[in-house]
Amino acid sequence: MAEITFKGNPTQTSGELPETGTTPPAFTLAGTDLGEVTENDFEGQTIVLNIFPSVDTGVCAASVRKFNEEAAGLENVSVVCVSNDLPFALGRFCGAEGIDNVVTASGFRSTFGDDYGVRITDGPMEGLLARSVVVISPRGEVVHTQLVPEIGEEPDYDSAMAAARS
Repeated sequence: MAEITFKGNPTQTSGELPETGTTPPAFTLAGTDLGEVTENDFEGQTIVLNIFPSVDTGVCAASVRKFNEEAAGLENVSVVCVSNDLPFALGRFCGAEGIDNVVTASGFRSTFGDDYGVRITDGPMEGLLARSVVVISPRGEVVHTQLVPEIGEEPDYDSAMAAARS
C-alpha cells in the first residue's frame, strides 16, 4: 500500500499503482448512461486515466476541466476521468460545465480502486479514490504514473500530457 496525505494527515491506499512498462489491469467502469466503459473501448489509442476522489470538490473539478481542455487538441488519445461518484453526478457536472472531450466513468460498483491500488483505506476519504494519473500506450503498456502525494493538490498535467503525446 502507498501512503498519501489528506490535509497533511497520513492516509493509506489499497496498494500501488501499476508499474511503468507493465500491462495495466483490465477495467470495467460505469458510464454516465450506466453502460460499461472498459479499456477495450479505447483499443489502439493512448488512454489517460485521470483518477480522483469526487467531482464535487474544487481540485477534482479543476482536473476534469484541465484534462478536457488538454484532450481537445489530441488525436488518438482518450482521457477517462474516474471517481467513485455516481454516474449521474458525473453526467450532471459535465453537462453543466460543457465537458465533452473526456469520458467520465464511475468505479462505484467495480474493483477498479483495488486493482489500480488507489482506493483510500482509512481516514475521512475512506472508500474514495486517491488522486492519480495513469497513461497507457496504444500497445497496452503503462508509460506514466503519478500518485499525487497530497489529495488536495492537482496532478502534474504537463508530465501526463507529455507521456500521452509520445
